[in-house]
Amino acid sequence: AGFGTYPGRKRGTVHPQTVSFPCPACRRDVELGERGLGSLFRNLTLERVVERYRQTINISAAIMCQFCKPPQLEATKGCTECKSSFCNECFKLYHPWGTQKAQHEPTPPTLTFRPKGLMCPEHKEEVTHYCKTCQRLVCQLCRVRRTHTSHKITPVLSAYQALREKLTKSLAYILSSQDTVQTQIAQLEEIVKHTEV
Repeated sequence: AGFGTYPGRKRGTVHPQTVSFPCPACRRDVELGERGLGSLFRNLTLERVVERYRQTINISAAIMCQFCKPPQLEATKGCTECKSSFCNECFKLYHPWGTQKAQHEPTPPTLTFRPKGLMCPEHKEEVTHYCKTCQRLVCQLCRVRRTHTSHKITPVLSAYQALREKLTKSLAYILSSQDTVQTQIAQLEEIVKHTEV
């Protein structure tokens, strides 16, 4: 300690800032060093499997429009609300301007429509955690970043349940005191009438 100091390095014991994140396989928290994700080993086998999967998707049969009359055109857009795939013309036809369906957000065409989860605006990943300090939803990448290092972060489900309990208690309190408030309002209206008289 104290030797080899240079600008930017403090004297004394250095505590490298560590970040933890859940392991995708075993779900235990893993401590990362100063380099963060860069210090992890690459899983080359998994990378090859993912690359092969991407190639098979590109080669696989095209998804056809579900509304075209024969001959069907290839679908270029999907709609999670309608749970259908469309060509450009059919999408315009079934989502006319000025209607509620015009608000539907087009997605890539698919045969299996899953409900769209909440997405992180920064990383385009699905949010899985809630930062109590910032009071916002975060994805796995946000959680690993230094901005949330010392923050209290919980899974979305537990944050949802805690918030739901809190709101239920508040609502029960409001409903229980509703009769008292109504009585007080009636008394005040009587006083106003008496005052006017």
